[in-house]
Amino acid sequence: MGLLTQLATLPLAPVRGVAWVMERAVEAAENEYYDPAPVERELAALERALVAGEIDEETFDRREDELLDRLDEIRAHVQGVDT
Repeated sequence: MGLLTQLATLPLAPVRGVAWVMERAVEAAENEYYDPAPVERELAALERALVAGEIDEETFDRREDELLDRLDEIRAHVQGVDT
């Protein structure tokens, strides 16, 4: 940008700064939301609970289906496919 452009758009600098911060916040939230590691850990914990007899087979199946659907959603997002 030239000097005149910078001077002319100087009053917009706070708006650009807020927009940049919001973009970074959204990016961080998406990275956290689409991280498969917590879902995989929850699947492992679910299986341990089933083996230990803490939950019944029906609860395991229902929750496992939910978690596997979530993993499918994450993988589709990573591949760039909208769900």
